Amino acid sequence: MKDKELSELKPLEKRIFKALQRYKELTLDEAVENVVREEGIDKDEATKTIYLLWKKGYLDITMEQTPKNFLKYLFSIESIWFHIFIVIILITSLLVIFVEEPPLLYLRYIFGSLFILYLPGYSLIEVLYPRGDELEPLERMALSIGLSLALVPLVGLVLNYTPWGIRLTPILVSLVILTIALSSGALYRKYMYFRLQFEG
Repeated sequence: MKDKELSELKPLEKRIFKALQRYKELTLDEAVENVVREEGIDKDEATKTIYLLWKKGYLDITMEQTPKNFLKYLFSIESIWFHIFIVIILITSLLVIFVEEPPLLYLRYIFGSLFILYLPGYSLIEVLYPRGDELEPLERMALSIGLSLALVPLVGLVLNYTPWGIRLTPILVSLVILTIALSSGALYRKYMYFRLQFEG
């Protein structure tokens, strides 16, 4: 636990912080249970307050078992966003290749729009800003859309000068490769930041 100026805390946060200072090390579950028992508040309120104390820098919360290498990090909860990304890319690719009739055609439009307008830019933003607190969520979303609108035409421009030309399949394959490459780079950068944060 960190010693910081307590005057900026709300009364409940101050009481919970002082209650938790009596203990040297606790698991998150133990901390929540102690706060519920000592302060007489419900579990949701205790969890929320502990989270706010951590966000404000008053508490240190670390993982009990940190992944020791990149492969373990790849299959940890920290990289769940990457797996969701891959699933969305796979679903989009399958819809674009195999679906041409309604009603699944509407799903193709939805996933295709998400894939074109958001994912490439989001991957690049994750490479450039691997820490979660560097940008606000709204800034991240706006930059993702803007960068996607810049990256996709560039892919089309490059394809125009190749033997494959600007057709559906080459565009799909190029965007899949670009998005997976950028998100893999982002995953590695997040892993390096994770190691610095928890091991260094």
